[in-house]
Amino acid sequence: MTKAIAIVPTENGWKYLQQLCKHWAHKLEVELGEKSGIVRFSEAVATMRADDAGLTVELEAVSPEVLERMKGVVSSHLDRFAFREAPLPFEWKAA
Repeated sequence: MTKAIAIVPTENGWKYLQQLCKHWAHKLEVELGEKSGIVRFSEAVATMRADDAGLTVELEAVSPEVLERMKGVVSSHLDRFAFREAPLPFEWKAA
C-alpha cells in the first residue's frame, strides 16, 4: 500500500467532508463520524478529518498509479462541492 496526505485550508472542511461522504455513499462503503469520514473505494481508502483550519485527506492505495488517480478523483470532487473556493490548494505529501 502507498499513502499520501494533503491538508487543505478551508473554513468549510466539515461541510465539504459531509457532502463528499453523502455523495459517495450511494455507490461506496462510507463511514461518517464526528468531524471525520472514511470512503472505501475498490483499490483505495480515503480518510478525512475536519477542524477549524481545514480538511485533512489521507489516501491509501494499492499502487502508486492508483494513488495518483485517486488524488485527482478526490480533489476534483471536493472542488465541485467547494465551487465558491475552488480550486482548493491540495499539496499532497507522501506518508
